[in-house]
Amino acid sequence: MEPEILTAYGNRLRIRACGICRQGDTLLLVNHAGLGKKSFWAPPGGEVMFGHGLAETVEREFLEETGLVVVCGNFRFAGEFIDPPLHAVELFFETRITGGSLRTGHDPEVNFRTIRQARFFTTDEIRSLPAHEKHGLFRYCHNADDLNKLTGFYRF
Repeated sequence: MEPEILTAYGNRLRIRACGICRQGDTLLLVNHAGLGKKSFWAPPGGEVMFGHGLAETVEREFLEETGLVVVCGNFRFAGEFIDPPLHAVELFFETRITGGSLRTGHDPEVNFRTIRQARFFTTDEIRSLPAHEKHGLFRYCHNADDLNKLTGFYRF
């Protein structure tokens, strides 16, 4: 794990708001660097800052990470990730694109480029990723339609 990631995110509980963004049969994922893995794909999202609402966080993170303007919709499910020094509770919401254009964005909380790519994946493309290179939510869903069935709380 990159030292800057450890300083920014390690050894504390983080509350994250994340978005599920579907376009037809595809799902938007962002590739992250610096987490100790060659590649890590996850839905866009980030830390809820003091005084900022969940919807505001989802919308801000999408713009920063993907260049897309979205409207945050209904709450879908939550999960917890614990792998010291990282610990996060993640809240997932539906999103709808209203503007912008897809690009590889950035994470302003760290000084080096953590976002490598943002793109839409088909179900088969997600399935073909090694398990350690994709978000833990994909242990609970095997295609884009399964995302609609996720409710409740999960351990990632």
